[in-house]
Amino acid sequence: MIADFQDWAKSRQVRIETSLQTLLPATNIAPVRLHDAMRYTVLGGGKRVRPLLAFAAGELSQADEERVTIAAAAVELIHAYSLVHDDLPCMDDDVLRRGKPTCHVEYDEAIALLAGDSLQSLAFQLLAEYRLADTPQMQLEMVKRLAQAAGSRGMAGGQAVDLASVGKTLSLPELEFMHIHKTGALIRAAVMLGACCGSGLNEGQLTSLDHFAKCIGLAFQVVDDVLDAEATTATLGKTAGKDAENNKPTYVSILGSTRAHELAEELRSDAYQSLEVFGATAERLRQVTDFIIDRKF
Repeated sequence: MIADFQDWAKSRQVRIETSLQTLLPATNIAPVRLHDAMRYTVLGGGKRVRPLLAFAAGELSQADEERVTIAAAAVELIHAYSLVHDDLPCMDDDVLRRGKPTCHVEYDEAIALLAGDSLQSLAFQLLAEYRLADTPQMQLEMVKRLAQAAGSRGMAGGQAVDLASVGKTLSLPELEFMHIHKTGALIRAAVMLGACCGSGLNEGQLTSLDHFAKCIGLAFQVVDDVLDAEATTATLGKTAGKDAENNKPTYVSILGSTRAHELAEELRSDAYQSLEVFGATAERLRQVTDFIIDRKF
């Protein structure tokens, strides 16, 4: 079963990488330096967790993989843009991402800012350019979901809370609020967009799927905090210990390492329970859940 998942995940990672190579502007198209920075940021790195979740959710709704590929690419472009902006000196001021210099280090701050802006707009261009759902109403719902996940009530809002929380002691509910928005919103969007590319899921099933995605979004961040505290820079491909160095509240700083590990397991159990309504058809989502929580980088 593990080998089966590894083969499945690798094929989808290759699929999304190939698609992104095609969908991103070529470097021989002006403005060359901007397009080069966009490709530098997106290609050749990352676990592609959000696309994997989209593909797995798409299997539940019997979605066409061509549709899911475009939706997953849109989500990944939003994720990549957020990393470019998060790494800027005015935000987290980091110099290493996915084992190579961050975009503003490799190019400059202005190009990095524009690359992030351009990746975000390209994501929504894809959602408008391709037919991804059975009805126009559902496709508009997909656009709405991704916009909300990326905006002030999602990822950008969570980052604002994160920046305002440096040096402060947050309660666990306050920390969860931050990460439901900063990290969880886009993960939830990936799951729901993948499902929306198909059909056949009723309202109750979609609610269960969204709860699953909420659990996984929080679990992803808990594991991220643990890895930041316990793993090395070489393993992570980004600067380890950055949260503690910057005095940022994390699940490890609030709960301690042991309790943070336990919380990740509790979220795994909750996520599994949310998938019970789907039976064996949700096996890929269970496997991606394990991939997220058991990862070492």
